[in-house]
Amino acid sequence: MKITNIWRFTATLFLSLLFPIFFQHGLMAAENAPASPDGLHIDPVGTGPFYYDTAEGMDIRVRVLARGLIHPWSITWLPDGSALVTEKNVGRIRRIINDQLVEEPVQGAPTGIMVSKYKGLLDITTHPDFANEPYIYMSYNKILPGDKEAIAVARGRWDGTNIQDTHDIFVAQEGTTNGVRLLFGADDMLYVGVYVTTDNSNSFETMSHKGKILRFTPEGNIPDDNPFVGREGFLPEIYSYGHRTPTGMTLNQKTGDIWNTEMGPNGGDEVNLVQRGGNYGWPLVSFGISYGGGWHSESFQMEGARNPMAFWMPGISVTGLTFYTGDEFPRWQGDLFVGGMQEGQIPGTGQLHRIKFNENMEEIRRESLLSDLRQRIRDVKQGPDGRLYLLTDEDDGVLLRIEAVAD
Repeated sequence: MKITNIWRFTATLFLSLLFPIFFQHGLMAAENAPASPDGLHIDPVGTGPFYYDTAEGMDIRVRVLARGLIHPWSITWLPDGSALVTEKNVGRIRRIINDQLVEEPVQGAPTGIMVSKYKGLLDITTHPDFANEPYIYMSYNKILPGDKEAIAVARGRWDGTNIQDTHDIFVAQEGTTNGVRLLFGADDMLYVGVYVTTDNSNSFETMSHKGKILRFTPEGNIPDDNPFVGREGFLPEIYSYGHRTPTGMTLNQKTGDIWNTEMGPNGGDEVNLVQRGGNYGWPLVSFGISYGGGWHSESFQMEGARNPMAFWMPGISVTGLTFYTGDEFPRWQGDLFVGGMQEGQIPGTGQLHRIKFNENMEEIRRESLLSDLRQRIRDVKQGPDGRLYLLTDEDDGVLLRIEAVAD
């Protein structure tokens, strides 16, 4: 695979020269990395609001809309303007109405959720034709017989207050663990991103769900036009492979393309343009290093594998992402926002990154925001009001809203 971007080549050369310095200072990050230094106290987010100048010449205000959420993982909106938020570590769904958190949890979350530090109730989204098909989709870590586990996707019908008839529409192979992201594409198909975690080989094992983005109909069936349907040695639900941890997926509304984030092993976090049948190289190519030191792979590139659209070294433990298309921030139109939980494996360094691309979707500018709040940003989405909403993955998690400040 050829380098098509001089900036990427220059950045790679620069990082290869400076990497030993970064490593000596512990500036590498990933969600499943060895434990961070103990004893560092991170204060909860204050009451706010918080005000910031930004690189594009706009002033913004950040409000705290809800707090006391227990490790919130994902947010989605209903047609009435209310929002549903998952609390990973307790397996609950909470509702926010008129910027107020409803005390009573929403009923209808899946049963049999395996809950731990990295597991629980994860992503949540709605059917693309919700007016006629009022289904809520949820991903979670499912307890299997014999103390086994797998990731699963469930759906249930929204009745205006709670979720009814919740049932699994997909259960992955035994041993698929930790995270899974959900996204409805421009084709109204359901895309499911599955982590590979510690077993590096499974991303390339095309009869495994690990390290894959899968594609289903809204009912959980396999579409006839999936890229590997009828191909020997491939699971027919696979859409792309060679991923590590699809920690976020979003739709570029302008082009209809799917983009995702992936954490590297120790740095080398990526943003990828997800393409039909694409191979994304993990674990044979990576911009990251092994946890014990040294580059993870011998090469940053491989024939047939797709390069990232953006990457981080040191990593920021990338999470949710969204392209901005609203009217609230006209100078951010088309920019990509990416959440980060910690930079370089250092606690209290979570932040939000804004990436501006040129007309060829090549990165030209990047800005770090909200780092002074020191929170693990788990999800970032554009709300129906054209503002940006963030969830912090903390014991005392909060929902934040970014607003424009009038001139």
